[in-house]
Amino acid sequence: MSTFDPNSVNLTNALSDGSLQAQIQCFLTESGNQYGGKLGERIGALFVILVVSTAVTFFPVLAKRVPRMRIPLYVYLFARYFGSGVILATSYVHLLDPAYSEIGPASCVGLTGGWASYSWPPAIALASGLLTFLLDFVAAYIVEMRYGQASEPNVEAIITTGNGVPGAQLLSSGPAEAAATDNGLAEKGNEARRNDVVGFKDVDDESSVSSEFGFRKDIAAFLILEFGVLFHSVFIGLNLGVADNDDFDTLFPVLVFHQSFEGLGIGARLSAINIPKRLGWLPWILCLAYGLTTPIAIAIGLGVRNTYDNSSFTANVVNGLFDSISAGILMYTGFVEMIARDFLFDPARTNDRKRLSFMVICLFLGAGIMALVGKWA
Repeated sequence: MSTFDPNSVNLTNALSDGSLQAQIQCFLTESGNQYGGKLGERIGALFVILVVSTAVTFFPVLAKRVPRMRIPLYVYLFARYFGSGVILATSYVHLLDPAYSEIGPASCVGLTGGWASYSWPPAIALASGLLTFLLDFVAAYIVEMRYGQASEPNVEAIITTGNGVPGAQLLSSGPAEAAATDNGLAEKGNEARRNDVVGFKDVDDESSVSSEFGFRKDIAAFLILEFGVLFHSVFIGLNLGVADNDDFDTLFPVLVFHQSFEGLGIGARLSAINIPKRLGWLPWILCLAYGLTTPIAIAIGLGVRNTYDNSSFTANVVNGLFDSISAGILMYTGFVEMIARDFLFDPARTNDRKRLSFMVICLFLGAGIMALVGKWA
Protein backbone atom coordinates (compact mmCIF):
# COMPACT_ATOMS: atom_id res chain seq x y z
CA MET A 1 0.00 0.00 0.00
CA SER A 2 2.95 2.33 0.54
CA THR A 3 3.61 2.49 -3.25
CA PHE A 4 -0.02 2.93 -4.24
CA ASP A 5 -0.79 6.31 -5.82
CA PRO A 6 -4.57 6.89 -5.98
CA ASN A 7 -4.02 9.81 -8.32
CA SER A 8 -2.46 7.60 -10.97
CA VAL A 9 -4.38 4.36 -11.49
CA ASN A 10 -4.63 2.33 -14.69
CA LEU A 11 -7.93 0.47 -14.43
CA THR A 12 -7.06 -1.70 -17.42
CA ASN A 13 -4.05 -3.05 -15.53
CA ALA A 14 -6.18 -3.51 -12.42
CA LEU A 15 -8.33 -6.06 -14.24
CA SER A 16 -5.33 -8.34 -14.72
CA ASP A 17 -3.31 -7.42 -11.65
CA GLY A 18 -4.97 -8.82 -8.54
CA SER A 19 -2.68 -6.97 -6.15
CA LEU A 20 -3.49 -3.64 -7.80
CA GLN A 21 -7.20 -4.40 -7.62
CA ALA A 22 -6.79 -5.15 -3.90
CA GLN A 23 -4.95 -1.87 -3.36
CA ILE A 24 -7.72 0.06 -5.08
CA GLN A 25 -10.44 -1.64 -3.05
CA CYS A 26 -8.57 -1.14 0.22
CA PHE A 27 -8.07 2.54 -0.57
CA LEU A 28 -11.76 3.00 -1.38
CA THR A 29 -12.96 1.35 1.82
CA GLU A 30 -10.37 2.69 4.25
CA SER A 31 -11.89 5.53 6.22
CA GLY A 32 -9.60 5.89 9.24
CA ASN A 33 -10.82 7.01 12.63
CA GLN A 34 -14.33 8.43 12.28
CA TYR A 35 -15.13 9.63 15.80
CA GLY A 36 -17.01 12.91 15.65
CA GLY A 37 -17.61 13.99 19.23
CA LYS A 38 -20.94 14.06 21.08
CA LEU A 39 -19.37 12.23 24.02
CA GLY A 40 -22.24 13.06 26.36
CA GLU A 41 -24.83 11.75 23.94
CA ARG A 42 -22.87 8.54 23.44
CA ILE A 43 -22.64 7.97 27.19
CA GLY A 44 -26.39 8.55 27.38
CA ALA A 45 -26.92 6.05 24.55
CA LEU A 46 -24.94 3.49 26.56
CA PHE A 47 -27.35 3.71 29.48
CA VAL A 48 -30.47 3.83 27.30
CA ILE A 49 -29.48 0.65 25.47
CA LEU A 50 -28.51 -0.97 28.79
CA VAL A 51 -31.89 -0.29 30.40
CA VAL A 52 -34.12 -1.00 27.41
CA SER A 53 -32.44 -4.17 26.15
CA THR A 54 -32.05 -5.62 29.64
CA ALA A 55 -35.67 -4.90 30.60
CA VAL A 56 -37.05 -6.47 27.42
CA THR A 57 -34.84 -9.54 27.87
CA PHE A 58 -35.90 -10.01 31.49
CA PHE A 59 -39.62 -9.64 30.78
CA PRO A 60 -40.41 -13.20 29.56
CA VAL A 61 -38.30 -14.70 32.36
CA LEU A 62 -40.03 -12.54 34.97
CA ALA A 63 -43.41 -13.64 33.63
CA LYS A 64 -42.43 -17.23 34.37
CA ARG A 65 -40.74 -16.69 37.71
CA VAL A 66 -43.00 -14.16 39.43
CA PRO A 67 -46.20 -15.88 40.64
CA ARG A 68 -48.61 -13.00 40.10
CA MET A 69 -47.11 -11.74 36.87
CA ARG A 70 -49.17 -13.77 34.44
CA ILE A 71 -49.33 -12.51 30.88
CA PRO A 72 -52.00 -13.23 28.24
CA LEU A 73 -51.33 -16.27 26.10
CA TYR A 74 -51.09 -14.30 22.87
CA VAL A 75 -48.61 -11.85 24.39
CA TYR A 76 -46.37 -14.78 25.23
CA LEU A 77 -46.82 -16.29 21.77
CA PHE A 78 -45.95 -12.95 20.20
CA ALA A 79 -42.75 -12.65 22.25
CA ARG A 80 -41.67 -16.20 21.48
CA TYR A 81 -42.30 -16.34 17.74
CA PHE A 82 -41.54 -12.71 16.93
CA GLY A 83 -38.22 -13.33 18.67
CA SER A 84 -37.63 -16.45 16.57
CA GLY A 85 -38.07 -14.40 13.40
CA VAL A 86 -35.69 -11.76 14.73
CA ILE A 87 -32.97 -14.32 15.44
CA LEU A 88 -33.32 -15.82 11.97
CA ALA A 89 -33.17 -12.44 10.20
CA THR A 90 -30.15 -11.50 12.30
CA SER A 91 -28.23 -14.49 10.94
CA TYR A 92 -28.69 -13.49 7.31
CA VAL A 93 -29.09 -9.71 7.23
CA HIS A 94 -27.06 -8.57 10.24
CA LEU A 95 -24.28 -11.16 10.17
CA LEU A 96 -23.75 -12.98 6.88
CA ASP A 97 -24.26 -9.93 4.67
CA PRO A 98 -21.76 -7.76 6.62
CA ALA A 99 -19.31 -10.68 6.57
CA TYR A 100 -19.26 -10.48 2.77
CA SER A 101 -18.38 -6.78 2.90
CA GLU A 102 -15.64 -7.49 5.46
CA ILE A 103 -13.93 -10.62 4.11
CA GLY A 104 -15.95 -11.52 1.00
CA PRO A 105 -14.52 -11.83 -2.54
CA ALA A 106 -15.07 -8.14 -3.41
CA SER A 107 -13.72 -6.74 -0.13
CA CYS A 108 -10.26 -5.38 0.66
CA VAL A 109 -9.48 -8.52 2.69
CA GLY A 110 -11.06 -10.86 0.14
CA LEU A 111 -8.81 -9.60 -2.65
CA THR A 112 -5.63 -10.04 -0.63
CA GLY A 113 -3.37 -13.10 -0.27
CA GLY A 114 -5.01 -16.38 0.68
CA TRP A 115 -8.32 -14.66 1.30
CA ALA A 116 -8.62 -14.22 -2.49
CA SER A 117 -8.53 -17.97 -3.17
CA TYR A 118 -12.01 -18.75 -1.83
CA SER A 119 -15.31 -17.20 -0.76
CA TRP A 120 -14.86 -17.60 2.97
CA PRO A 121 -18.04 -16.17 4.61
CA PRO A 122 -20.44 -18.94 3.48
CA ALA A 123 -17.83 -21.65 4.12
CA ILE A 124 -17.19 -20.42 7.66
CA ALA A 125 -20.94 -20.11 8.29
CA LEU A 126 -21.46 -23.65 6.97
CA ALA A 127 -18.71 -25.05 9.19
CA SER A 128 -20.11 -23.16 12.18
CA GLY A 129 -23.64 -24.44 11.52
CA LEU A 130 -22.45 -28.04 11.14
CA LEU A 131 -20.41 -27.83 14.34
CA THR A 132 -23.45 -26.46 16.15
CA PHE A 133 -25.51 -29.36 14.81
CA LEU A 134 -22.86 -31.84 15.93
CA LEU A 135 -22.79 -30.44 19.47
CA ASP A 136 -26.59 -30.42 19.61
CA PHE A 137 -26.83 -33.96 18.23
CA VAL A 138 -24.22 -35.44 20.58
CA ALA A 139 -25.84 -33.81 23.60
CA ALA A 140 -29.30 -35.07 22.64
CA TYR A 141 -27.98 -38.56 21.84
CA ILE A 142 -26.21 -38.93 25.18
CA VAL A 143 -29.26 -37.74 27.09
CA GLU A 144 -31.68 -40.06 25.31
CA MET A 145 -29.40 -43.12 25.43
CA ARG A 146 -28.59 -42.79 29.12
CA TYR A 147 -31.67 -41.21 30.62
CA GLY A 148 -34.51 -41.56 28.14
CA GLN A 149 -36.74 -38.77 26.91
CA ALA A 150 -36.95 -35.82 29.25
CA SER A 151 -40.31 -35.12 30.82
CA GLU A 152 -40.88 -31.46 30.11
CA PRO A 153 -43.38 -29.13 31.81
CA ASN A 154 -45.91 -27.06 29.97
CA VAL A 155 -43.90 -23.85 30.16
CA GLU A 156 -46.53 -21.90 28.27
CA ALA A 157 -49.10 -22.79 30.93
CA ILE A 158 -46.66 -21.81 33.69
CA ILE A 159 -46.18 -18.35 32.20
CA THR A 160 -49.78 -17.62 31.21
CA THR A 161 -51.84 -19.39 33.90
CA GLY A 162 -49.51 -20.57 36.65
CA ASN A 163 -50.22 -24.24 35.88
CA GLY A 164 -47.64 -26.54 34.37
CA VAL A 165 -47.68 -30.30 34.29
CA PRO A 166 -44.63 -32.31 33.21
CA GLY A 167 -45.23 -34.15 29.98
CA ALA A 168 -48.62 -32.54 29.38
CA GLN A 169 -49.78 -31.91 25.82
CA LEU A 170 -50.02 -28.27 24.89
CA LEU A 171 -53.30 -28.40 23.03
CA SER A 172 -55.12 -31.11 21.13
CA SER A 173 -56.59 -31.36 17.65
CA GLY A 174 -59.26 -28.68 17.66
CA PRO A 175 -60.79 -25.77 19.58
CA ALA A 176 -63.25 -27.93 21.47
CA GLU A 177 -60.66 -30.51 22.33
CA ALA A 178 -58.24 -27.74 23.14
CA ALA A 179 -60.64 -26.32 25.71
CA ALA A 180 -61.11 -29.76 27.21
CA THR A 181 -57.37 -30.26 27.35
CA ASP A 182 -56.89 -26.88 29.01
CA ASN A 183 -59.46 -27.81 31.64
CA GLY A 184 -57.67 -31.09 32.16
CA LEU A 185 -54.37 -29.31 32.52
CA ALA A 186 -55.85 -26.97 35.08
CA GLU A 187 -57.25 -29.86 37.11
CA LYS A 188 -53.95 -31.72 36.95
CA GLY A 189 -52.21 -28.55 37.99
CA ASN A 190 -54.49 -28.19 41.03
CA GLU A 191 -53.88 -31.79 42.01
CA ALA A 192 -50.15 -31.39 41.55
CA ARG A 193 -50.07 -28.34 43.76
CA ARG A 194 -51.99 -30.19 46.44
CA ASN A 195 -49.29 -32.84 46.32
CA ASP A 196 -46.54 -30.22 46.41
CA VAL A 197 -45.32 -31.36 43.01
CA VAL A 198 -45.95 -28.21 40.99
CA GLY A 199 -45.64 -24.71 42.45
CA PHE A 200 -46.66 -21.35 41.05
CA LYS A 201 -43.08 -20.30 40.41
CA ASP A 202 -41.50 -23.33 38.91
CA VAL A 203 -41.88 -27.02 38.21
CA ASP A 204 -39.78 -28.95 40.70
CA ASP A 205 -37.81 -31.26 38.45
CA GLU A 206 -34.88 -31.93 40.74
CA SER A 207 -36.22 -35.37 41.63
CA SER A 208 -36.31 -36.41 37.99
CA VAL A 209 -33.03 -37.49 36.42
CA SER A 210 -34.72 -37.33 33.03
CA SER A 211 -35.76 -33.72 33.47
CA GLU A 212 -32.35 -32.84 34.88
CA PHE A 213 -30.54 -33.99 31.80
CA GLY A 214 -33.26 -32.67 29.54
CA PHE A 215 -32.51 -29.30 31.07
CA ARG A 216 -28.81 -29.73 30.36
CA LYS A 217 -29.53 -30.45 26.71
CA ASP A 218 -31.81 -27.43 26.36
CA ILE A 219 -29.51 -25.05 28.18
CA ALA A 220 -26.57 -26.18 26.04
CA ALA A 221 -28.52 -25.29 22.89
CA PHE A 222 -29.48 -21.94 24.40
CA LEU A 223 -25.90 -21.10 25.37
CA ILE A 224 -24.82 -21.70 21.77
CA LEU A 225 -27.56 -19.30 20.63
CA GLU A 226 -26.54 -16.63 23.12
CA PHE A 227 -22.88 -17.09 22.19
CA GLY A 228 -23.69 -16.20 18.58
CA VAL A 229 -25.80 -13.19 19.55
CA LEU A 230 -23.27 -11.80 22.04
CA PHE A 231 -20.43 -11.70 19.51
CA HIS A 232 -22.64 -9.68 17.20
CA SER A 233 -23.58 -7.34 20.05
CA VAL A 234 -19.92 -6.65 20.84
CA PHE A 235 -19.12 -5.33 17.38
CA ILE A 236 -22.21 -3.20 16.93
CA GLY A 237 -21.60 -1.61 20.32
CA LEU A 238 -17.97 -0.93 19.46
CA ASN A 239 -18.97 0.65 16.15
CA LEU A 240 -21.55 2.88 17.83
CA GLY A 241 -18.90 4.19 20.21
CA VAL A 242 -16.54 5.28 17.40
CA ALA A 243 -19.01 6.22 14.63
CA ASP A 244 -19.05 9.68 13.09
CA ASN A 245 -21.85 12.05 14.10
CA ASP A 246 -24.15 11.32 11.16
CA ASP A 247 -23.81 7.56 11.58
CA PHE A 248 -24.30 7.86 15.33
CA ASP A 249 -27.55 9.79 14.90
CA THR A 250 -28.86 6.98 12.69
CA LEU A 251 -27.39 4.02 14.53
CA PHE A 252 -28.48 4.95 18.04
CA PRO A 253 -32.29 4.70 17.62
CA VAL A 254 -31.89 1.75 15.26
CA LEU A 255 -29.77 -0.16 17.78
CA VAL A 256 -32.30 0.48 20.53
CA PHE A 257 -34.86 -1.41 18.44
CA HIS A 258 -32.26 -3.92 17.28
CA GLN A 259 -31.16 -4.87 20.79
CA SER A 260 -34.74 -4.88 22.09
CA PHE A 261 -35.93 -7.27 19.38
CA GLU A 262 -32.98 -9.60 19.91
CA GLY A 263 -33.42 -9.40 23.67
CA LEU A 264 -37.07 -10.33 23.34
CA GLY A 265 -36.06 -13.41 21.37
CA ILE A 266 -33.37 -14.38 23.88
CA GLY A 267 -35.69 -13.93 26.87
CA ALA A 268 -38.58 -15.81 25.27
CA ARG A 269 -36.40 -18.80 24.40
CA LEU A 270 -34.82 -18.82 27.86
CA SER A 271 -38.24 -18.74 29.53
CA ALA A 272 -39.16 -21.92 27.66
CA ILE A 273 -36.41 -23.91 29.42
CA ASN A 274 -37.32 -25.80 32.57
CA ILE A 275 -34.55 -24.69 34.94
CA PRO A 276 -34.08 -26.53 38.27
CA LYS A 277 -34.75 -24.51 41.40
CA ARG A 278 -31.18 -24.84 42.61
CA LEU A 279 -30.10 -22.95 39.46
CA GLY A 280 -32.75 -20.26 39.82
CA TRP A 281 -30.05 -17.61 39.50
CA LEU A 282 -29.02 -18.77 36.02
CA PRO A 283 -31.72 -16.99 33.92
CA TRP A 284 -30.91 -13.66 35.56
CA ILE A 285 -27.20 -14.04 34.81
CA LEU A 286 -27.84 -15.02 31.19
CA CYS A 287 -30.27 -12.13 30.63
CA LEU A 288 -27.88 -9.70 32.30
CA ALA A 289 -25.01 -10.94 30.12
CA TYR A 290 -26.97 -9.97 27.03
CA GLY A 291 -28.07 -6.64 28.48
CA LEU A 292 -24.51 -5.68 29.47
CA THR A 293 -22.62 -6.79 26.37
CA THR A 294 -23.46 -3.93 24.01
CA PRO A 295 -23.12 -1.17 26.65
CA ILE A 296 -19.71 -2.54 27.67
CA ALA A 297 -18.68 -2.62 24.00
CA ILE A 298 -19.86 0.98 23.60
CA ALA A 299 -17.74 1.94 26.62
CA ILE A 300 -14.72 0.21 25.07
CA GLY A 301 -15.38 2.05 21.82
CA LEU A 302 -15.47 5.35 23.68
CA GLY A 303 -12.21 4.45 25.37
CA VAL A 304 -10.46 4.04 22.00
CA ARG A 305 -12.60 6.59 20.17
CA ASN A 306 -9.65 8.65 18.94
CA THR A 307 -7.52 5.75 17.69
CA TYR A 308 -9.77 2.88 16.60
CA ASP A 309 -10.30 2.38 12.85
CA ASN A 310 -13.19 0.01 12.14
CA SER A 311 -12.27 -0.05 8.44
CA SER A 312 -8.73 -1.35 8.98
CA PHE A 313 -7.59 -4.67 7.54
CA THR A 314 -7.35 -6.28 11.00
CA ALA A 315 -10.75 -5.01 12.11
CA ASN A 316 -12.34 -6.36 8.92
CA VAL A 317 -10.74 -9.78 9.40
CA VAL A 318 -11.89 -10.05 13.03
CA ASN A 319 -15.40 -8.76 12.32
CA GLY A 320 -15.78 -10.93 9.24
CA LEU A 321 -14.69 -14.11 11.00
CA PHE A 322 -16.95 -13.65 13.98
CA ASP A 323 -19.89 -12.47 11.87
CA SER A 324 -19.58 -15.60 9.72
CA ILE A 325 -19.30 -17.89 12.75
CA SER A 326 -22.27 -16.26 14.47
CA ALA A 327 -24.32 -16.40 11.26
CA GLY A 328 -23.88 -20.17 11.04
CA ILE A 329 -24.86 -20.63 14.68
CA LEU A 330 -28.00 -18.51 14.39
CA MET A 331 -29.04 -20.08 11.08
CA TYR A 332 -28.98 -23.53 12.61
CA THR A 333 -30.60 -22.37 15.84
CA GLY A 334 -33.28 -20.35 14.05
CA PHE A 335 -34.38 -23.03 11.62
CA VAL A 336 -33.89 -26.15 13.74
CA GLU A 337 -34.15 -25.25 17.43
CA MET A 338 -36.88 -22.67 16.89
CA ILE A 339 -38.89 -23.06 13.70
CA ALA A 340 -38.64 -26.80 13.02
CA ARG A 341 -38.87 -27.74 16.68
CA ASP A 342 -41.92 -25.60 17.38
CA PHE A 343 -43.82 -25.97 14.09
CA LEU A 344 -42.82 -29.28 12.48
CA PHE A 345 -41.64 -31.72 15.13
CA ASP A 346 -43.59 -30.75 18.22
CA PRO A 347 -46.03 -33.60 19.06
CA ALA A 348 -47.99 -31.18 21.24
CA ARG A 349 -48.46 -28.65 18.46
CA THR A 350 -51.97 -27.26 18.40
CA ASN A 351 -54.29 -27.55 15.41
CA ASP A 352 -56.10 -24.36 16.42
CA ARG A 353 -55.93 -22.43 13.15
CA LYS A 354 -56.29 -19.04 14.76
CA ARG A 355 -53.40 -19.68 17.09
CA LEU A 356 -51.21 -21.27 14.42
CA SER A 357 -51.86 -18.36 12.07
CA PHE A 358 -50.91 -15.91 14.80
CA MET A 359 -47.67 -17.81 15.49
CA VAL A 360 -46.69 -17.82 11.80
CA ILE A 361 -47.57 -14.12 11.40
CA CYS A 362 -45.43 -13.23 14.43
CA LEU A 363 -42.54 -15.27 13.03
CA PHE A 364 -42.67 -13.51 9.67
CA LEU A 365 -43.24 -10.12 11.29
CA GLY A 366 -40.15 -10.51 13.46
CA ALA A 367 -38.04 -11.60 10.51
CA GLY A 368 -39.40 -8.81 8.28
CA ILE A 369 -38.90 -6.00 10.78
CA MET A 370 -35.41 -7.15 11.73
CA ALA A 371 -34.49 -7.45 8.05
CA LEU A 372 -35.73 -3.87 7.54
CA VAL A 373 -33.63 -2.67 10.49
CA GLY A 374 -30.64 -4.11 8.59
CA LYS A 375 -30.96 -1.18 6.17
CA TRP A 376 -29.40 1.04 8.83
CA ALA A 377 -27.51 -1.32 11.16
